[in-house]
Amino acid sequence: MKNFSKLEETLGVQFSDHNLLKQALVHRSYLNENPGFELDHNERLEFLGDAVLELVVTQYLYTHYPNPEGELTNWRAALVNAKMLAQLAKASELDKYLYLSRGESKDGKGKARDYILANAFEAVIGAIYLDQGYDGAAKFIGSVVLVKLPEILAKKLYVDPKSLFQEKAQEQLAVTPHYAVLTETGPDHAKQFVVGIMLGEEKVAEGSGSSKQEAQENAARAGLAAKGWLEE
Repeated sequence: MKNFSKLEETLGVQFSDHNLLKQALVHRSYLNENPGFELDHNERLEFLGDAVLELVVTQYLYTHYPNPEGELTNWRAALVNAKMLAQLAKASELDKYLYLSRGESKDGKGKARDYILANAFEAVIGAIYLDQGYDGAAKFIGSVVLVKLPEILAKKLYVDPKSLFQEKAQEQLAVTPHYAVLTETGPDHAKQFVVGIMLGEEKVAEGSGSSKQEAQENAARAGLAAKGWLEE
């Protein structure tokens, strides 16, 4: 039996209709194994929550920052992308409350689980909106999502790390970086790459990921930190 009162405490939200919160955590796969379950899956709530999240974040950025539309768009994307939402879902411990099929429950890591968590987080926002209106949803988004904005701006997380590293390397060292695959492990369906970011013969940093692209981005991010280029 899932203790949703503990989850409400973690989220900082008290629901009037607890079935809304419960439904936000029902993955489609669970219903395939439990067709008699009393609630539907969370995809409609996710659809609603996605729109509410984007509107609240957009309104906040528009109201508080006079920056051009392009910059605000990049900042918003950094706040509401799937990777960020999965991190927020984990911080809220949503993974403990998900209704998943046995197969999905066993596969507790990786991109597939992060995708489920990100969707569930949006569904929770949809549930809050239906239960407590726009103001309730905005309050939650402010306390959980928008508080990440200062870090995003300070560390320039809204900029593609590969582009930023290349820009800094060319600007300060007149060198174009390149990437080298250092190791490649695992079966074809679960590869893991370790990539080094190079300035000439110098290996500045390493990054790992389940694709070469992800590993390169993580290497570039680590390289920016190693060179102290995030603080500039």
